Amino acid sequence: MRFVRPTYALTGVTVAAALVLGACGSSDGGSADTGSGAPSAGGSVTYAVDTEPVCYNVHVSPQDITAEIQRSVVDSLVFLDADQKLHPWLASSWETSSDFKTFTFKLRKDVTFTDGTPFDANAVKANFDHIADPKTKSQYASTLIKTYTGTEVVDQYTAKIGFSAPSAPFLQAASTPYLGFYSPKTLQANADKLCSESPAQVGTGPFTVADYTKGQSIKFVKNPNYNWAPEGSAHTGPAYLDTLTIRVLPEDSTRVGVLSSGQVDGARAIPPANVPAVEANKALNVVRLQAAGGTYQIYLNVTRTPLTDQRVRTAIQRGIDLGKDVQAVYFGQYQRAWSPLAPRTPSYDKSLENSWPYDPALAGRLLDEAGWSGRDAEGYRTKDGKRLSLVWPLMPAEYVRDQRQVLGQAVQADLKKIGVEIQRPTFDIGTFITKGYGGEFDVLDSSWARPEPDILRLFFNSASSAATGGQNTSFISDPQLDQWTNEGAATLDTKIRDDVYGKTQKRVIDLAASVPVYVPTTAIGISKQVHGLTFDASSWPVFYSTWTDKK
Repeated sequence: MRFVRPTYALTGVTVAAALVLGACGSSDGGSADTGSGAPSAGGSVTYAVDTEPVCYNVHVSPQDITAEIQRSVVDSLVFLDADQKLHPWLASSWETSSDFKTFTFKLRKDVTFTDGTPFDANAVKANFDHIADPKTKSQYASTLIKTYTGTEVVDQYTAKIGFSAPSAPFLQAASTPYLGFYSPKTLQANADKLCSESPAQVGTGPFTVADYTKGQSIKFVKNPNYNWAPEGSAHTGPAYLDTLTIRVLPEDSTRVGVLSSGQVDGARAIPPANVPAVEANKALNVVRLQAAGGTYQIYLNVTRTPLTDQRVRTAIQRGIDLGKDVQAVYFGQYQRAWSPLAPRTPSYDKSLENSWPYDPALAGRLLDEAGWSGRDAEGYRTKDGKRLSLVWPLMPAEYVRDQRQVLGQAVQADLKKIGVEIQRPTFDIGTFITKGYGGEFDVLDSSWARPEPDILRLFFNSASSAATGGQNTSFISDPQLDQWTNEGAATLDTKIRDDVYGKTQKRVIDLAASVPVYVPTTAIGISKQVHGLTFDASSWPVFYSTWTDKK
């Protein structure tokens, strides 16, 4: 099959992305009138974020924030727009084998990394080999190419990428920053610095790193040679902005304060309680973006007692008053989740909505049946003299987003009512990752932005175990989940995908492998002096065509 101007035909759903911010008001999707004439080059924009990446290397880090920041530095083979259509980017065209095991890319011949190295088939091979190398210790990118067998350099500008199993979702994955490209020179000389030393990042993108202060900010300057934006971009040539500065401001009040006072030009993760005040500020626009991909979920480690008992897991799932908790913490700005997939994700199963409501009486009966019928002096359930207690760890505060620690307190209170103790010790980030991916905790939590239902394979296929670099943090191994997610990865047929991914979502809920909590939604505040900011299919900001009235 040959793709030149392709359509990634998964669904007709339009993600809340490719949104152009305009002159006034608040938006929940679509586009707004910029209303400020023709774009002009020059000037700078400062944008505040709520957390800093644990690691800046997109080939290693699983964090959304890493991809969001590094999108300005690394380009991809293809670009996925808001309508789920693929466009040429660093690849001018491609061919896909009928079994989805081989992808052959014809590359642009005019692309260079910011260190002067040409982008060619050898660079493609160097990057994919780096991702797949166990020494890289990739926590996400490697799962996107799990069955990668290698890249054949057909000629200088033709790369053939092979897989041992059907990999239909690969083209979508290839559009993400996680499979973006670093200069082969920096991979060879600075691979060990890519996580912690952001200036080591050398890509082909519209910006390059000029300065970095850990825990505070990262400053980008435009790449003056950039002339290979994705097909369909708002303009060609270098970015309009001279500089882009990302400030790390974990404190909600600080982030909202500097936005409201004009000390920054934009800020992500406006707390729900502050959205009305920001909307009332005549100098600002507010945009709400509901992400596609995985909902924010509480994953129950099915390999650890007492969570090996499905009755206990279901009791926990049904013993949390999610509707009340999400409403209380997020003031109606976030939607309670019913599925592992967010509603804007292709193959989302709407039939799950309202199918597993809060039911503390059922939770109590299930725990009694499982033998946890005793009570200790503090009211927690016991069995054979042992308290029903689970460990759900916290990362350091600077890595916690969306007030999830507050939401966790509400969950703790709900589960205490049915006799389940939740312990929430805090670990340093290194220990958290080592123990979490090693399966040493009872409960973990996360959300994941990716407009592709194959993300269910990442979460619930046994081959995606967290212990081997995947994200299956419930550590579930279920033949049906494996079969259905593998079948989904072998086709782009919408009917088949809707069927297998629909069954996957239902079974995850039935097995209580996770507790979907809320649909990730980001409120972003932007100065009305900033124009042309767009969002990709993952709802991450793209600053390439952004421009400002301030010069």
